[in-house]
Amino acid sequence: MKVVILDNVHPLFEKTFNNWGWEVELASKWSVQDFQKNILNFDGIIIRSRIKLDKNNLLNAKNLKFIARPGSGLENIDLEYCKIKNIEVFRSPEGNRDALAEHVMGMVLMLNNHLYRANTQVKGSIWNREGNRGNELMGKTFAIIGYGFMGEALAKRLSGFGVNVIAFDKYKKDFSSSYVKEVTLEEVFQSADYLSLHTPLSNETIRFFNKDFISKFKKPFVFINSARGKSVVLKDLVDALLNDKVSGACLDVLELESSSFENVDVNSNKSFDSLKKMDNVILSPHIAGWTHEAKYKMADFLIKKIKGRFQM
Repeated sequence: MKVVILDNVHPLFEKTFNNWGWEVELASKWSVQDFQKNILNFDGIIIRSRIKLDKNNLLNAKNLKFIARPGSGLENIDLEYCKIKNIEVFRSPEGNRDALAEHVMGMVLMLNNHLYRANTQVKGSIWNREGNRGNELMGKTFAIIGYGFMGEALAKRLSGFGVNVIAFDKYKKDFSSSYVKEVTLEEVFQSADYLSLHTPLSNETIRFFNKDFISKFKKPFVFINSARGKSVVLKDLVDALLNDKVSGACLDVLELESSSFENVDVNSNKSFDSLKKMDNVILSPHIAGWTHEAKYKMADFLIKKIKGRFQM
């Protein structure tokens, strides 16, 4: 087997494949043209998001048996074409679900307790206790939309905070447990004090969180997005923050991100400029689920799946 590694991933991939006697090509600097020219020679691909594996880019992949992506999202892979061509697609959301859940909790606690502002003030010799009085999670209703690996991991973390955790998932049923209650979307609109988005990027979820969606909530809520930036219309979120329809936001992802998630286009973007000035907004650069431990675990889970299929 010959495998090409197209992104900066954990060295466990290269080490393990070499131990199996497989040939490995490290190609993190390949251009799309390099990929199209050389992919005929390979049986497997390890990729994150650097190159879009659509039908056009996979036409020359005549010998390809599998594509493996560390993490959860598969929007950069043409799954229908892979199914037609019998190319197996592997992912490993089990590997970074804990890191993502911890990151979301950190952002929410940071927002609730004004930790960024308080830290900055104290370092500037400002001692303002009353101005930084926080809000507790206990007793609040925390809604999760999308109850897969990530949503479930977050619900488990929240269970220790005395929070009423509810979740809606259009494609999953009967998942209520001791730490989450399955509800309808209407119940989310009625009850949520916090809303965390955990949906994949698809035609259904692009621009999902918009002005019309926000208007359906019966009370102000804190919005958290660690899923995909393009699911949120940034201008509509900013307007809701300015109008107190949304009381705060924790954003690890932005619609301004490139397809590889490595940078954002912030030139002359008024919405992003507004977000940067808001005390009730916490931002991070798409690093939920990006811990050192998660990088290893995502690789380990994928390798086990590949081994189960091709190293019987």
